[in-house]
Amino acid sequence: MPQALSAKEQSLFRTVVRNYEDKQYKKGIKAADQILKKNPKHGDTLAMKALIMNSQGKTEEAFALAKVALQCDMKSHVCWHVYGLLWRAVKNFEEAIKAYKFALRLEPDSAQIQRDLALLQVQMRDYQGYLTSRKSMLQSKSHVRQSWTALAVAHHLNGELAEAEGVLTTYEETLKNPPSRTDFENSEALMYKNSIIAEQGDYQKALDHLESACKHTLDRLAVLEARATYLTKLGKKEEATKAYRALIERNSELKKYYDGLIEAMGIDAADHEAMKAVYDEYAEKYPRNDAARRLPLDFLESDDFRETADLYIHRMLDKGVPSTFANLKHLYSSPLKRETLPALVQKYIDSGKSEANEEPKRNGDTSKGASAAYYFLAQHYNYYLSRDLDKAMEFIEKAIELEPKSVDFHMTKARIWKHYGDTNKASEIMEQARALDTRDRHINTKAAKYKLRNNETDDALKTMGMFTRAETVGGPLADLHDMQCVWFLTEDGQSYARQGNIGLALKRFTSIYNIFDVWQEDQFDFHSFSLRKGQMRAYVEMIRWEDQLREHPFYTRAALSAINVYLKMHDKPSNTNGTAEGEEDAAERKKAAKKARKEAQKAEREALAKKNEPNKATKEGDNDPKKKDDDPDGSKLAATTEPVNDAMKFLTPLLQFSPKSIDAQIAGFEVYIRRRKYLLALRCLLAASALDKDNSKVHSQTIRFKLALDRDLASLDPKAAAVIKSEFTLIPSGTSLTQFNNAYLSAHKDWARRTLASLSSRKLLADSLAPSADADVVAVLKLDSVTLEEAAEGLELLKSWKSGEIEAFRKAAAAKWPKATVFAATS
Repeated sequence: MPQALSAKEQSLFRTVVRNYEDKQYKKGIKAADQILKKNPKHGDTLAMKALIMNSQGKTEEAFALAKVALQCDMKSHVCWHVYGLLWRAVKNFEEAIKAYKFALRLEPDSAQIQRDLALLQVQMRDYQGYLTSRKSMLQSKSHVRQSWTALAVAHHLNGELAEAEGVLTTYEETLKNPPSRTDFENSEALMYKNSIIAEQGDYQKALDHLESACKHTLDRLAVLEARATYLTKLGKKEEATKAYRALIERNSELKKYYDGLIEAMGIDAADHEAMKAVYDEYAEKYPRNDAARRLPLDFLESDDFRETADLYIHRMLDKGVPSTFANLKHLYSSPLKRETLPALVQKYIDSGKSEANEEPKRNGDTSKGASAAYYFLAQHYNYYLSRDLDKAMEFIEKAIELEPKSVDFHMTKARIWKHYGDTNKASEIMEQARALDTRDRHINTKAAKYKLRNNETDDALKTMGMFTRAETVGGPLADLHDMQCVWFLTEDGQSYARQGNIGLALKRFTSIYNIFDVWQEDQFDFHSFSLRKGQMRAYVEMIRWEDQLREHPFYTRAALSAINVYLKMHDKPSNTNGTAEGEEDAAERKKAAKKARKEAQKAEREALAKKNEPNKATKEGDNDPKKKDDDPDGSKLAATTEPVNDAMKFLTPLLQFSPKSIDAQIAGFEVYIRRRKYLLALRCLLAASALDKDNSKVHSQTIRFKLALDRDLASLDPKAAAVIKSEFTLIPSGTSLTQFNNAYLSAHKDWARRTLASLSSRKLLADSLAPSADADVVAVLKLDSVTLEEAAEGLELLKSWKSGEIEAFRKAAAAKWPKATVFAATS
């Protein structure tokens, strides 16, 4: 048992707690030491000292001291609470929950411990535990609305919608006086309750509640949208039609309002004339409206489409709207519309309309319509479904001739060069576009992106530095990290990967992984904040979004890039610097590492100078130590001896949250097959095959899996082998791998990437009777459908074989894509 404190020491202990809360850590440590001098085994004081030390960055010492505190007083709720806080600080929420539960058993009436436990439970999605905690908290604070609302949310998240509605209703019945109409919390609570009723599918009840309880709700737009939806669901066409018309009056550019109106009116999707009449009505009513004129193009066909598109294109080109093509390119999935749109634009040019429009002139330009039309055609021929880069370049040059200072035109010219395969020229032109408007952040980021694609990492960072904070310690890169600029970090990492700088590449991808962790952890504060503000609808939406956070394309792209780097490290072991290439690449990496170390040292010096700046008042809490980066150049990441195991960190969330991504399943197979986890590899292979059985990589992986299985079957566990034999049915029974591969090649001989996969598999099978795959790879260039990217893959394939056909392939590809630098002769 702990020693009892005297009145003076009890007062001193309260001072320790107050110093911790006020972030006066040195004073807190001093006061704690005074108590411990006379009572060295006082657990609560030891615990508070540990908490203060943790705030000073002494995490290991804090944990050691907290364990001593527990040994001194195992039955102190303060010691267990502090122990939980320490675990929470290092993001180990499972251990923190265990500690809080111990503390709660010792002090069941502690509101603070109960609240901390509840927040961790919802963070870890332990909805049943969260529900139990909220019930207990309601009993102690039944007079507070937040307690009732929090319990309703707990029921809602746990899937108990009726109970959630009942809790909110019970609280409403306890109110003696109706809340003020301007009470935001009450307004949000009513709308939240209405959303729960609707989520149960009882739209009539939801409508009745909306029209009675929510008629004075502050969020009027949400009420109008919900009412229109409920009326439509209930088949009340006339009222639903009026409701959607009222919404269109508020915002005539929102597509979902038009869709709702058409549905409410009961217009069949095949009745194009009736649908068009609805849009025409609003196009006439709102002369400046774009949506009512553009949306009919989605469903109109033949002459009706041509007539409507002609009017729309003329209107947009007369105004010189740069986004005209962007508004219409989704129509290119229809071959008829893909042919019609450029013909209408060409007709516009030929008719002379482009030179004689009555719209206001831009910057004194008398040929705005012509330049807009040329710009449209340039984008049309640059688009992947209608690509003709020579024509695209011809039209963009005409547009630039008319408007030489247009940023948009120069950007498109850079994109054309990118599609030509000349990243250097593309970067150069994009830099010219940036110079035309140095105050535009968008073009600045575009220029930086193109520099990264051209492996100009230093110049790209300087370009981004024009819009970062100059005072940030660590320079532009540190500020981009602080701003969580994921796109830049991804492109930067991919650029370093192409250059062979594995360390910095992995450093960038790991930074992105950590940013997603931060986004996951950032929700913690909103569990209590949303309750205080009463914004329950937004809170539940945030919880559901966070549950699918790593489905985001940003994470997928970075994770796949990192996995690819790790796989290459495994397949071609590198030296201690992470290099696997020649001396020149090693020298480049060494130079980059030296530069990174210098930048880190400079940042430290700046931080120290700032901290020691004289005559500057600082608070004690402001001097909290920041975590130092002990691997600025990523050399520790590159020095890993188990790259495939490290890849699992990126792969696991990818497979968990993006099971429908074929790229994720393909990456999963590559990792598991190298780890000899054949059941897991088969699961990924079957999932990928279900998504696209004709995919080139799925075909190659099927053959590789069969070869690996034949090699290692005897060493597998009998039960695992039996499961694999029963589930692996991708290769028909009685068919040899050669026959399977030849059948695939025959079926997909007009597909370049699939042909390359078959030829690669032929090489792998080492069939002595089969013709040489090398010459067939060169023959792939004769296919009409082959793309620049596929040709580049073919060249890499020949290089991996160290084939004698490399030069022949390069010359043939260079003749087909003369501007592509990837096929340029090496000196």
